[in-house]
Amino acid sequence: MKCFPAISKRTMFIYFTLLFLLYLFYALNTCLVDEKKLTQKYLFIKRHISNYKNVPVRFASLLGFHFGEVNKYRISPVPIKRLPDALIIGVKKCGTRALLEFLRLHPDVRAAGSEVHFFDKYYHKGFEWYRNKMPPTLEGQITMEKTPSYWVTRSAPRRVYAMNPSVKLLAVVRDPVTRAISDYTQSASKRPTLPRFEDLALVNSTVGWGGIPSVVDATWPPVRLGIYARPLRRWLRRFPRTRLLLISGERLVADPAAEMARVQEFLGLKRVITEKHFYFNSTKGFPCLLKSESRSTPHCLGKTKGRNHPHIDPTALERLRDFYRPFNERFYQMSGINFGWP
Repeated sequence: MKCFPAISKRTMFIYFTLLFLLYLFYALNTCLVDEKKLTQKYLFIKRHISNYKNVPVRFASLLGFHFGEVNKYRISPVPIKRLPDALIIGVKKCGTRALLEFLRLHPDVRAAGSEVHFFDKYYHKGFEWYRNKMPPTLEGQITMEKTPSYWVTRSAPRRVYAMNPSVKLLAVVRDPVTRAISDYTQSASKRPTLPRFEDLALVNSTVGWGGIPSVVDATWPPVRLGIYARPLRRWLRRFPRTRLLLISGERLVADPAAEMARVQEFLGLKRVITEKHFYFNSTKGFPCLLKSESRSTPHCLGKTKGRNHPHIDPTALERLRDFYRPFNERFYQMSGINFGWP
């Protein structure tokens, strides 16, 4: 009797794969015939795909193929745009830009290039508009965005929760007195005619007209932003404490590697960002990067970072510290962290 011609292993694998695809096509076609049963048929297909998705690979291994050989024919994953997995929500002039640039050193982090302001200014544009502002990422990479004004936007916690209740939140805080001076310094660099810090931070008390300013003006934005307990309370009404990481702006400058170790652990990232990525610039008084994803040469964050602060009257500083002290204590209690501000 005449023997059947020998069939190679590769040919058998191809035939088997084609038969499997024909079966899926048949199941899908059956599903489309009766639209009323679309949901049930979808679940039927999903269950079968789950059961048999590894069959071709197992069959190939029986024929003598190695997984590496099979994987050669698989299509590489394509980066897609996703809504953020993590947000840097604040606080202004506490080190949010430094935190983002440090995080960009990690190969598994992708971040929007600029502040998107979705949850405070452009929420009406919808989540699809927001998603299109994000960078493409591969499966397993983290998508991030930074907008410090989210911290004080009253509707932001509710809106962020609507996007993703499991999103991870990062906030950088620093001594509120130093933060207020830094905020003022930035404004003064753009408006040279701005009054002195002391004249804006303090107002007259009951000593009468022409008296020496002695009461802190809690309505002035640079002062008001340093009362961290109020915004924190709003965020904790929506998100559990485990979803929000508070980062010390002082430690981010003094020991960036140690603080970034906390951040990487919080985000579930492998510890890649270490001491080897930083050096301290004594002129700016700020840590700079030895290398990054985009630049292999040492560089700092920019001319706007590490500005020299103006001299402030010590009496004004003392009154500001007295003003913030009870608010700081409340913030320490709520956060469970004593930041040790004077």
